[in-house]
Amino acid sequence: MHVTYRRAHSSQYNAIVNNLSGKTVLVTGGARRLGKAFVQAAAAAGAQVAFTYLNSKAEASRVLAEIEAQGEEALAVPCDVRRSESIAAAIKTVSDKFGKLDVLINNAGFYETVALEDLKEEQWDEMFAINVRGPFLVAKHCIPALRQSRGRIIHLGSLGGEKPWATHAHYCSSKAALHMLTRVMAKALAPEISVNCVAPGMIELEEGKGDPAAFKRFAAQTPMQRNGAAGDVVSAVLYLATAPKFITGQVVTVDGGLGLR
Repeated sequence: MHVTYRRAHSSQYNAIVNNLSGKTVLVTGGARRLGKAFVQAAAAAGAQVAFTYLNSKAEASRVLAEIEAQGEEALAVPCDVRRSESIAAAIKTVSDKFGKLDVLINNAGFYETVALEDLKEEQWDEMFAINVRGPFLVAKHCIPALRQSRGRIIHLGSLGGEKPWATHAHYCSSKAALHMLTRVMAKALAPEISVNCVAPGMIELEEGKGDPAAFKRFAAQTPMQRNGAAGDVVSAVLYLATAPKFITGQVVTVDGGLGLR
């Protein structure tokens, strides 16, 4: 559920992340929000990181400068995940720079709230183009390199892919499709490549944004009695980036138990 965002406190980053030194990680949509957090965490764990952006060139430049200032190697690549030719060009740029790929984090996505009776055909198609076809196409272009490295694919799903939200029909349907795509790809690409999905619940990333009353209401409905932070999702993603490859085809819901309601 990518509704609002609040910067995570470092104390909430609670996973034990293995060393990613010598690994190459690609994050789609890595210039802002959760994508930026994935890029920073992978770089901090020792990986050389490539990330894509679409309309966030300034943000991408800042992320790149921050990582390089810390002595890590990174690459920012423009890419429209709706267009196969754009994906092919981006993957080639990454390959030319780093020569290999170990982990693909399919983060680029789209979120929108629309009442079912107001939902237009174009909105439905755009949602699926970004949230389902995009991850499929990016993964497809990365398969040769990931097979060679016996690598990993991690999709970013959503609690909405498991729960029916009345004003999010196209979003929920697209994330449900991505969850199923995860399972299909895990079977199709085994044993060389493991494929998993992380499905966040209510995540707050940016201070001062969103509805405080809504935050309070969701936290009260959550068994863990709080909403999620970036570190909770980053921990799950980086765990799957370094966990035993015998773990595959899983949709890991990171929601503090909110989906148990």
